[in-house]
Amino acid sequence: QVQLVESGGGLVQAGGSLRLSCAVSGRAFSMYAISWFRQAPGEEREFVGSIRYSTGVTSYADSVKGRFTISRDNSKNTVYLQMNSVNPEDTAVYYCAASRLMTAISANYNLWGQGTQVTVSS
Repeated sequence: QVQLVESGGGLVQAGGSLRLSCAVSGRAFSMYAISWFRQAPGEEREFVGSIRYSTGVTSYADSVKGRFTISRDNSKNTVYLQMNSVNPEDTAVYYCAASRLMTAISANYNLWGQGTQVTVSS
């Protein structure tokens, strides 16, 4: 079973940067894709981006492409979401999730972290 723990959320001004971390542990997690989703109040959970842990291949939602970057540090078993040029529309609870499929569909994920709040002030 793979366990995921997010950290790094907080308050940031529009135009600023923030880095979220997802510490990954458990059996065979390198076989998984680790993805980031976000959910704003009253909204559905939205795909942000994904990384195939074994290869480092990434994919991103159009809404964050060019601003957000996902990476991993194998020595720390951690996946990062670097958020640059943030705007108030990026305000949400951010979750990392694991799946053997690299997919943007949240229903395909059954392993989730607890979430971390990101608030962007204008």
